[in-house]
This record gives sequence, structure tokens and C-alpha cells, in this order.
Amino acid sequence: MAIGCGFWEYNVGSKFRIYLSWESYISSNSRTGAIQMGLLVFLSYVILLNTVVPISLYISIEFIRLLQSKWIDWDNNMYYEPDNIQAQARTASLNEELGQIEYIFSDKTGTLTQNIMTFKKCSIRGKFYGDISNENKDNKRTTDELQAIKFIEQDNNFVWYDRTLIDDIEKNENNDINHFFTLLALCHTVVSEEQDDKIIYQAQSPDENALVTAARIFGFAFLNRTQSSIKVRFRNKIETYDLLNILDFNNYRKRMSVIVRKHGQIILYCKGADSVIHERLDPSEKNIMALTHEHLHKVASEGLRTLCLAWKELTAVDYENWAKKFKKATTSMERREEKIDKLYEEIEKNMKLLGMTAIEDKLQDGVPQCIERLTEAGIKIWMLTGDKIETAENIGFSCQLLTDNMIIKRIDVETEEDVTIELNRFRIELIEKIEQLFNIHIDNQNKRLNWKNLGINEYKFNQHTNKQINIENFQGFSLLITGHALVHALSDQLKIKFLELATMCKAVICCRVTPLQKSQIVELIVKHDKIITLAIGDGANDVSMIQKAHIGIGISGQEGRQAVLASDYSIGQFRYLERLLLVHGRWSYIRISKFLRYFFYKNFAFTFCQFWFALYCGFSAQTIFDAFFVTCYNIFFTTCPVLVLGVLDQDISANHSISKPHLYIVGQKDKLFNRKIFVECALHGLISSCIIFFFSYLCILSSIEPSGVVLSDFQTFGFMVATILVIVVNLENALEMWYWTGIYIFILLGTILLHFLFHFIMYSTLLRITFKINYPYVGIFQVALKSGTFWFTLLLICTILLLPVIGREFFRIRFMPSEIDKARLIQKFGIHKKQTTKNQIDPRQRQRSLSIRSTGSGYAFSQQKGWGPMITSGTLRTKSASRSDSRQNHKQ
Repeated sequence: MAIGCGFWEYNVGSKFRIYLSWESYISSNSRTGAIQMGLLVFLSYVILLNTVVPISLYISIEFIRLLQSKWIDWDNNMYYEPDNIQAQARTASLNEELGQIEYIFSDKTGTLTQNIMTFKKCSIRGKFYGDISNENKDNKRTTDELQAIKFIEQDNNFVWYDRTLIDDIEKNENNDINHFFTLLALCHTVVSEEQDDKIIYQAQSPDENALVTAARIFGFAFLNRTQSSIKVRFRNKIETYDLLNILDFNNYRKRMSVIVRKHGQIILYCKGADSVIHERLDPSEKNIMALTHEHLHKVASEGLRTLCLAWKELTAVDYENWAKKFKKATTSMERREEKIDKLYEEIEKNMKLLGMTAIEDKLQDGVPQCIERLTEAGIKIWMLTGDKIETAENIGFSCQLLTDNMIIKRIDVETEEDVTIELNRFRIELIEKIEQLFNIHIDNQNKRLNWKNLGINEYKFNQHTNKQINIENFQGFSLLITGHALVHALSDQLKIKFLELATMCKAVICCRVTPLQKSQIVELIVKHDKIITLAIGDGANDVSMIQKAHIGIGISGQEGRQAVLASDYSIGQFRYLERLLLVHGRWSYIRISKFLRYFFYKNFAFTFCQFWFALYCGFSAQTIFDAFFVTCYNIFFTTCPVLVLGVLDQDISANHSISKPHLYIVGQKDKLFNRKIFVECALHGLISSCIIFFFSYLCILSSIEPSGVVLSDFQTFGFMVATILVIVVNLENALEMWYWTGIYIFILLGTILLHFLFHFIMYSTLLRITFKINYPYVGIFQVALKSGTFWFTLLLICTILLLPVIGREFFRIRFMPSEIDKARLIQKFGIHKKQTTKNQIDPRQRQRSLSIRSTGSGYAFSQQKGWGPMITSGTLRTKSASRSDSRQNHKQ
């Protein structure tokens, strides 16, 4: 593109240059022309920064991210040995965002818990089994002091202490007990196979596996199944039931049923959430259901997963009529699913209640400590689960997500009007509490209620730094809301109100939610609050949530690898999340921030040196630096030390990072790299370039060596400025580095030495003699290094530029230390604060008053459709277990 007497030319491997004749500048001889020339030259170096520099910046950042992701892969402290699972970074572009997380959305089953279900308690027709009664009630024994009952068939996860149920089964006088365990043995979609002379169950969910296993241990063993039959062993007697229909599970039904026939008797067995079972019971079961509700409430308060069982006997005529309609519905071409569901509802009514089961899903190791540290780091954790509200609340207390000093708001209603009323009531309560604590007035008509608008530091509020909060012994707000209420809370009319109240809470638990609701909750936060979110789960029902969040974490657990395949990072246990965020995430954010600060600083210093030179050469496009130096500046002379900084630097050790989670706030607030810091980098580069250029110019202006050599020539001046620039910016990098190692020192000194070695070779007289190259810089290296002026100028400029930086850092650390500075001093001098351990809260203290608790539906249902259609169609086949069963009978 022609410009006056010159043109733009792109020089590969170098930069954009402007070739303008000096005569054209003199001929203009006007202030306007000079300004235009100046702007033109400045524009050329802006283009330089927008072409060469971004390419180098992009490559450097990707290299740093790649190695940071490898630190995650190679971290043995995140290796889960029982399952041979190593942490894995499945992407290399989100490492620094791991250090800026503000919200974590977590599944419960398999994520916070082990997802290894164990049958613990049950209630059969109003009689409760599983509690240990003692003759002396004042001298209560724990399960550790008791001896578990030994069964003929053992299971590693099954432990039972209550002898009463064993005695009632052996008496064989209670037909309800037989029906109870017969239902557990028949009503499921479990398939069996033979492995090493043992029957192995393959279940769609761990809940079903636990129930079928418990029935087998109590003497009601499921053996195998075909397309139309189920073979079982009841008290050493093998029986075969005709399988007529499987009324399969789905998210809407929250239950499943089977219809079987034995000796001409047709029976429907059903199991599901207590709310849906209760609606389908015969009116005569009212008293039994009331008693069972008390048992449900009791076990849910202990954190157990609950399930109700019911049955009914069908007459042959009734079943035949229903079967004809069902067959017609299954072959219908219009509204097939709707017709089938209607027929399910028709037959699943007027049932008799058998009882309820309680399954234990223990917390994973280290979950309470992990959640406690993440909360101290200013991260809000939302638990999204399919469990009933009582079970989820108890797990919330167990994992330290909820505390007794929190104000806990429960929204367990089903209509839009009730949800609106509850949200408005909670808003009023929240405003009144904040006004009481902080002695401020809040306008109740405020469009959006949040901590920033109130002028309150949320982190200090949550960490109890306010004395009045300590007196009140108040630990923030928490919200428990059910899936039925969320249907309306996430609607267009109420979602903003729900968002403002939920974000004011320290913890949120959403119960009985579907996968779609999980993704909607995450999307609501991501869309309306510009913050970085993380979702973690272990199953296929968590995939949508993981994909909606900025960062997805998958846990390799009992439910397969669907969550892992959809995630950005994978870990073996939830407890490793604290190391991933508080160590790797925080380090990555600090490293990238310091890398960017330094990278922009060194390039601003480099570019402005050329700009100052343009003032003296009439903007003639003459460069102060040798073209080879311009090419190598960002590749060899300043890159390696900053790469080491971006890969290896750390402010404090990993253990100190975990023990001081409050340091994580730096990344959340983006304090280490923002617009203000970018401007400071530009000004720093500008000032450095001024001092390097003008001090070098003044020192060399009239300098003549004793040998008569004049140092004020263009080549010597350019080499002096380039050398001082390289040394200064690399020493600045050294001051930015917190973690000095032998590798870093070697690379730092090697980079500076490479600069001298490179110019020694390029400017050597051997180059002219050997390759017959008449290079204008030949001999400049020896002349400059023999000059005392060169070394004096180098020492003077380094002192002027580096001494204020050292003094500023000393003053800041001494009189205005940041939290990171304090932590570094504690680590350096071995100052250890006394650690206060929180005592475990008595489970009885965790239980809220029964009068204020609802007894909502309780089955923690699976989020996937069952295997029923595959079983009845014959597409799901397994190895026969009859041979294994015959061996067992022979042994007995």
C-alpha cells in the first residue's frame, strides 16, 4: 500500500516496516506532517504488537497450559488407589479458571457419597426392624460393640444386627414378611449371571442391587429370569413365577411394578417413592400408612434412602380385560406412551401397603473436610439431588454443608402461588436479619438484592469477621427446595426472584430434581451472574449439568464413565476437588497472571524504545535494533524465564495452600490481572523504555574511548540499548518469581548468556572472513564490551529501574502485606497457628423438630428409564444361574 514516497512491507520472521525517505519528511516541513509521520510510525508498532506478539503470546500460553495440565495428571496426591484412578485434565485451556470458581454444583449420590448401597432398616406392616434394643437403655451400645449376625450367604457390604427379623422369618407365621421379601426378589429389573460358581447381580442402580441382595441373604433369593418367567429360591425351595408384565420405572412415575402369576394367583407388586405409593393405596390402609410415615421420617432423619412397597391381588377376569387394553395400547400408532401410562395408573390403585425399606449410602472419605475448606475459600456449593428433602438435609449436615447456626429456609410446596408466597416470605426474613446484624436500612423494593448492592463484603460476612455476627453466632442463610417447587421457581415469572434469594445463601440444596432441572439451575446462574461455575457428578444424569457449567468435573464411580467423558477434568473422589482448586487452580491462575503482566511489560518496553528512537531519526522507519535481535527478542532472549515462571512458580507449598483456603479469594476477585494492572504494565514498560533509551543516549552521546573509538555511532548505541533491555526485563522477571529453583537460575543466566553469545557470533569478524558477509554490525560486540561507559551505563540503569521495585516490595511486605505475603512469611519462618478442630455434631442435634418437617416423597429414584422393555422383549440375556443354584443346594 503506497503512502507518499514509501510503502508497507511485511518481512517474514521480523516485523512490519515503513520505508519512507528522509527527503519526503524534510519536504513536508510542517507540524502537521511531523504529527502524521509520528502517528504512522506509532501505528506500525501497534501492528507489530498485534501480529508478532500475539502469536508468541498464544504459543507461550498454550505451552504453559499444557504443562500445567500435566501437573494435574502427574499428581499422585489425587490418585485413588482402590479403583486405580488418576486425576486427568481432559482439556488444557481452563486451568486458570480452576482458580476463579465461585459456585460449585454437585450431585449427591456417588459424588458426595460412595454410591455403595447397604440395606440397613425396614418396616413391615407397621413393625420396625433394624434398631438395636438394649435391656439397659441408659447403657446404649454402638454397632462397633455388637456382633453382626452371620448368614449362610454373606455379602461384604451387608451387616445386620437385629435378631427380631431373623426370628420372625424363621417362625414363618407372618405372611406379610413373606410378601415383603417376595416383592424384593421379584419386583426389579436385575439380571444375574454365574461367575466362579457364584450368582452375580447386574442391576441398573445400586439401590436395586442392595434390595435384591438383602432379600437373598434373608432367604428369598432371585436366581435368574427369562423373557416370561422369574426363578427364585425361597427357603431352599426353588419356585418359578410367570412374568406377565413389567410396568417400568421412569422419572414421572417414580415407581415400578411387576405382575406375576403363581398357582393361578395373579399378584401385582409395586415399589416406589412414598408420595406416589401413598396416593395409590386402598383407603383402608390409612392407619398403617400413618405409622409407616413415622418410620420413614425417622430413617430419613438419619440420612437413609427410603422406598415404599405395596401389592394387590388381581382376579383373572380383571387382569385379562386390562391385558387386552394394554396390548392394544402398545401397538397403537398415536399417543402410545400416554395410553400406556394411563393403563399403568388404572391398575396401580387400591393397593395394600407392605412397608418401607431404608438404604444407607455412606459419605466418601474426606468430604466434610473438603466442603469446609471450599466454603472457607469463598466458594458456594449447591447440592442437586434426587433424594427426599429430609435425607438431603441430613447429608447436608453430615458433610458440613449445613450447620446448626444457619437460618435454613425450606420450600416444599407444589403450586405457583405457594412458591411465590414462600419466596416473598424468605426475602422479608432475609432483609430483616441483615438489617438487624449490620444496623442498616434496606429498600424492600430494590430490584436485585445482593451483597454488592448492599455494600457488604460477602466473604467477611461468611467468615464471621464482624463482631456483631460473632455475638449472634450466626453462620449465614441456606435454602432447601424441592423439585416440585423448582418447576415454578425456574419459570420466567419467578426465576429472577429465586436467583437473588439463592445467591444470598451460603448453601443451597435442591431435592428431588430431574437432570433437566439441574441444567436449568446451572444455566440460570451462568446467564444472569457473570461468574465462573463448576459442576461435578458421576452419572449420566449429571451430564447436562456438567456441560452447562464453565468447568465440568467427572468422577469415575459406580455408574460408569458417562460423566467423565463429558467433563473437562476427571477425579476419583470428591475430596480431590480441594487440591484441584486450591492448589492447581490457584497456582495456575497466579502463574498465568504473572506471565501476562510480564509479557506485556517486556513488549511495551521493547516497542517504546523504538518509538523514542523514531523521534531522532525523523520517523524515517529506521530501527534502533538489529533485525536479528528483533526476530529473536520474543523467541530466545526473554521467553524461557517467563515460561519457567508460568510453569513452576508457586507462592506457597501445596499443603499450605490447602490449609489456607482464604488465599483462593484472590482469583475469584481477579486481583492479579485486570484492566488496572494492564495499564500499570503499559506504564511500567513506558517508564522503563524512557530510562533505558534516554540514559543510554546521554551516557554515550559524547563518549570517546582512550583508544579514540567513538561510541555514539548508531550500531553501538543500538547494541547497548538492546543488551540493557534484555538484562533489565529478565531481572524484572526474576523479581516476579517467588519459587527459585536450580532450573530457573540456570535458565535465567543461560538466557542472558545466550544474548551475549548470539551477538558475539553475529558481530564477529570471523563472520566477514568466513562467509564474506559485509555486515554493518561486525566488530560492535568487542568494542562495546571493552568500553567502561557500557558497563557503567548498564549498572546505572539496572540500579535505577530495579532498586525502586525492590524498595516498593520491601515496604509493601513490611507495612501493607497481603494475605499471600502473610502466608509466605508463615511458611518461611515456620509460624504455625493453632488449629481448632470442629467437634462432630451429635446426630440427634442435627434433627429438627418433627413438627416443622414435611413427610414428602422419599425414594431417591434413578434418573434413567428401566430395563423392563428389554427384559420382556427378550433382548436382555444373561448366563443361566441354575447350575450355580444346584451347587449351592448340594452344599446345603
